Formats: sequence, C-alpha cells, structure tokens
Amino acid sequence: MYLTTEKKQEIFKKHGKSEKDTGSSEGQIALFTHRINHLTEHLKKNRKDFNTERSLVKLVGKRRSLLDYLIKTDIVRYRAIVKELGLRK
Repeated sequence: MYLTTEKKQEIFKKHGKSEKDTGSSEGQIALFTHRINHLTEHLKKNRKDFNTERSLVKLVGKRRSLLDYLIKTDIVRYRAIVKELGLRK
C-alpha cells in the first residue's frame, strides 16, 4: 500500500495544523498532491489503465476546487501551500 496511516499523519503534520487535523485545506491539498503524483507514475507505466486515469482527473479537479477556495478566502495561505508543494513555476 502506497499510502499508509503513518504517511498520512506525516503529510497532515507537515502541511496541516497537527497530524489529527485532516480537515484543513492545506492538508487535503497536500494529500491530493501525493496521491496525484503516485497515480501519475502508475499511468506512465500502464498507459491503458483508464479507470486510474479517470480517478486522476477527478483528484485533480478536487485539488483545483480546494485551491480556488483557498485563493478566495486567504491568498497568503494559498501562496504558501503552492510554493511549499511546488505546484506552480
């Protein structure tokens, strides 16, 4: 399993307020980014896995929605998470 409980806690501890804070936008964006990177690597090896491709597109849409929410509510937090995760150039 690529995403263990320990890995999730580490992601939320690093990007959220604490390891138990799973509802923060930053924590969820970081988790989605980790999952997107994993699925992208999977699709590079398995080009015809269309179910995974659909899941990847849905995850990207969810992350985009959270980023849009964050940019409307708090631009400073948006810029910090984008810079930390390296989402923009």
